[in-house]
Amino acid sequence: MSHLIGAFLEMMSAERGAAKNTIEAYRRDLSDYAGYVLGSQQTLLNVDRDTVNAFLDRLKQDGLSSASSARRLSAIRQFHKFLCADGMRGDDPTRIVPSPKSRRPLPKVLSLAEVDTLLTLAESEVNKPASPQKQASAQRLYVLLELLYATGLRVSELVSLRRSAVMRDASFLTVVGKGSKERIVPVNDRARDAIKAYVKTLEKGEVFLFPASGAEGYLSRQVFARDLKLLAGRAGISSARVAPHVLRHAFASHLLAGGADLRVVQMLLGHADISTTQIYTHVLDEKLRTLVETHHPLAEG
Repeated sequence: MSHLIGAFLEMMSAERGAAKNTIEAYRRDLSDYAGYVLGSQQTLLNVDRDTVNAFLDRLKQDGLSSASSARRLSAIRQFHKFLCADGMRGDDPTRIVPSPKSRRPLPKVLSLAEVDTLLTLAESEVNKPASPQKQASAQRLYVLLELLYATGLRVSELVSLRRSAVMRDASFLTVVGKGSKERIVPVNDRARDAIKAYVKTLEKGEVFLFPASGAEGYLSRQVFARDLKLLAGRAGISSARVAPHVLRHAFASHLLAGGADLRVVQMLLGHADISTTQIYTHVLDEKLRTLVETHHPLAEG
């Protein structure tokens, strides 16, 4: 059955531009599923709906969360759709299998004051006397933070930005997101000024905006996350509350709280489906509640 999974993963990579991490996650999930199917005396070409449901029950018994089980089912659904589309089987056993339901947790968000504290400290550390290497690292971290909070990029999009992505006078960035989809993201004045100063420090001919000596040629997500947590500690903010994706959440939540349209935020974040962006509407819910409590004629009564 491994050749069927291999063919599916090859299609996901070649036709849909799935990232390497996504491919590996699908491989693990489908290999586990295939093992369960084999143990049920079936194959991937004749497995029935009852076995798919039994597999989901096993995941629940193993303590897997509803969200993780739903992700596994999504991979299995796509796999069976692929088998049907290629004529390898005529029916889809996952077609009416209900997805495990879970309440989606609200994203962690830093306050405006906390974000400002991080940015202010990062900027001040750029100007502190230090060795050339430490000053370069401080400036890189400051630019990363300004860009992340100004644009809401995914961390993988941010660290892998090419120097050529900075358009015109650095007022816009060209970003290649999930599925190799390209979008143009505006940059605010603070981030633009930080980028323009930073670019001058790069060597001529440098391809990436945040180059590094690793195999990929650009800064790793792990190094950025580590530096950010250390900065948070120096700023007096719990490092457990701070990560690159938390600043992405802050970007979206603060925009909505300021009156931005949900569709605009969806476009800036690069979400294919607006339902993904709607997780941030908890900010709008809180804003509406405050407005009602403040302005309703009976609010004081």
